[in-house]
Amino acid sequence: MMNDELYMRRCLQLAANGILGARPNPMVGAVIVVTAPDGEKRIIGEGYHVRCGEGHAEVNAFASICPEDEALLKDATIYVSLEPCSHYGKTPPCADLIIRKGVRRVVVGCIDPFAEVQGRGIQKLRDAGIDVTVGVLEEECRWLNRRFFTYHSKHRPYIILKWAQTANGFIDDHGHALQISNEQTQMLNHQLRAEEDAILVGHTTDVREHPQLTVRHWYGPQPKRVVLTHQRPLPRLLDDLYQHQVQSLIVEGGRQTLESFIDAGLWDEIRVETAPITVAKGTPAPHLPSQAYIYNKVECRGNTLAYFIPASRGQAPQYSAVCCR
Repeated sequence: MMNDELYMRRCLQLAANGILGARPNPMVGAVIVVTAPDGEKRIIGEGYHVRCGEGHAEVNAFASICPEDEALLKDATIYVSLEPCSHYGKTPPCADLIIRKGVRRVVVGCIDPFAEVQGRGIQKLRDAGIDVTVGVLEEECRWLNRRFFTYHSKHRPYIILKWAQTANGFIDDHGHALQISNEQTQMLNHQLRAEEDAILVGHTTDVREHPQLTVRHWYGPQPKRVVLTHQRPLPRLLDDLYQHQVQSLIVEGGRQTLESFIDAGLWDEIRVETAPITVAKGTPAPHLPSQAYIYNKVECRGNTLAYFIPASRGQAPQYSAVCCR
């Protein structure tokens, strides 16, 4: 079991490399392992889903095997962070490829929630006589693809609420815009934008501040720009985004917009940046929901980034505090 977890962690490392290119597909990693006569295990192939429409993780892992190692596949184990697909989409079924390659065992991190899969890939492998283990590092595997899972299970985007505040809890200075983020946290904020599908502000913020909402201090695709108006109720907005295959949404405020999501219970993650500055008066920051559970904290040149999820969703993978110098 310890070996299974070790190789599944490698799958997760590989999968995370697809964060910009794989969407709207999930991020998936695969590792192929054989055991030598002396009992020592060796990786003979690995891969991840690089880009939507191209080879899946399993395809890339098999393609990476040296010709002289092909004969070892009959005794190999393939580790995959997400259930192998069993349907024809833009690429052929990976479950069929695994069966054709003749591996002895398959270890799966978690079941795919997509309606075309949902256990069918695992069943197809078992029907072919392959030994299948499911649920190794399941929570970590589900967490990596939390956007994909939320989109397919709740029929709405994964929602990240984000704001910056002073040490005494204000988001502006007497109603005027205030520079709270520093150079390093601004880069992290733009990294987040590159990794999510869309970013939303309220109509008032859009008119007053004309925010660019672009990726200027990071590399990656620009998020879709969304402005919330009084004529667009949240359920209708989220349904529109779902229909347009927007899997994740950053909500950047202001206060009224952020609290409308909080009051409706429409959030999956909250990220709060706090700077060691104070102002005499301003717009108070939104109140954190009572069920918000902190799962990570980052110190970055004096500013603190705190990350929250709903306590009801269970434990997110634990992280230790990180210092950005």
